[in-house]
Amino acid sequence: MANLLEQLSSMTVVVADTGELEAIRTFKPRDATTNPSLILAAAQIPAYQVLIDEALKSSRERIGHGAAVEEVVNEALDEICVIFGKEILKIVPGRVSTEVDARLSFDKDATISKAKKLIGLYEELGIKKDRVLIKIASTWEGIKAAEELEKEGISCNLTLLFGFGQAVACAEAGVTLISPFVGRILDWYKAQTGRDSYPGKEDPGVISVTRIFNYFKTYGYKTEVMGASFRNIDEIVELAGCDLLTISPKLLDQLRNTNEPLLRKLDEENPVSSDAQIHLDRDSYESMMNSDRMATEKLDEGIRGFSKAIETLELQLAHRLAVVEGGDAFSHVVHEIFMLNDLDGDGCITREEWLGSDAVFDALDHDHDGRLLQDDVRSGLGAALAISGP
Repeated sequence: MANLLEQLSSMTVVVADTGELEAIRTFKPRDATTNPSLILAAAQIPAYQVLIDEALKSSRERIGHGAAVEEVVNEALDEICVIFGKEILKIVPGRVSTEVDARLSFDKDATISKAKKLIGLYEELGIKKDRVLIKIASTWEGIKAAEELEKEGISCNLTLLFGFGQAVACAEAGVTLISPFVGRILDWYKAQTGRDSYPGKEDPGVISVTRIFNYFKTYGYKTEVMGASFRNIDEIVELAGCDLLTISPKLLDQLRNTNEPLLRKLDEENPVSSDAQIHLDRDSYESMMNSDRMATEKLDEGIRGFSKAIETLELQLAHRLAVVEGGDAFSHVVHEIFMLNDLDGDGCITREEWLGSDAVFDALDHDHDGRLLQDDVRSGLGAALAISGP
């Protein structure tokens, strides 16, 4: 019998939710998706340090030797995302998702400008825009930015999507792809109800994605649905047949090592939706968000988390730039990362407090106890921080 990963790949496009090149080579997905948190995790691997250094040196050349460290780092962020994207596209036959700075999530014009810059950097490397998806947070401003970008032939992946209203607005804007966050929806409901677990069919994240998928297919929207942020393989099994699923290496490995029959749960040819079709403007979008506390809270939390990941990556890049250029390396990066995330000041970071991606938390949580101490963060980031010379 084929394993679950093989069976899933026959009915759903499997996407690797990682910036780690070796994991992508191992699982051979069609597409890959990245964000600053994933690149932050990948950047800890010594083998990838040359890519970081390449971006820093290129950025210094691009903006001038007299530029401040902050300016070089800001430029390098974009270049690093594109360089990792380029390396990923050498492996996957499809597309890579590259994220716009989450700190621009409520600025439509800045989001459009950043997206065009990223596409321009890819084109400088000889990569056509049809192989790139620009990831944008599903705020109203982000959705409207994506609508304009799509009209110019730039495909978008709307991320941090938790609510039905966000999904409908994205579909009406004609975006290429949405990424509803299954696991983070589950996290919210577990925290609110006190329940330790939900069976796959009752999982609130699974129910949300199922509803969105069936609505899109019932009313003929072209926007694809890519379930994301999974906590366990039961969630994945219940969404078999979804357009795409982006899955972490840990869960890809579990799927590959599980042999049991997999039934298609979602079928675009036979969608079942009980929702009447609706049309949203800004007021109705905001009304739906205001009435959905989970979506509002998780969107805000997600933007803050991705923003903190960018700030952490900026700290590391500044550290590395100082090393490359012969200056004094910063010594407080671990402390800064810890202080950003230890929200209650109790000396440990729980998954609920962690503002970065689940993949990074899992990579740092070596003993799998759901808590990060400073030693966990220090050892996890040690590869990059221990480098003392170019």
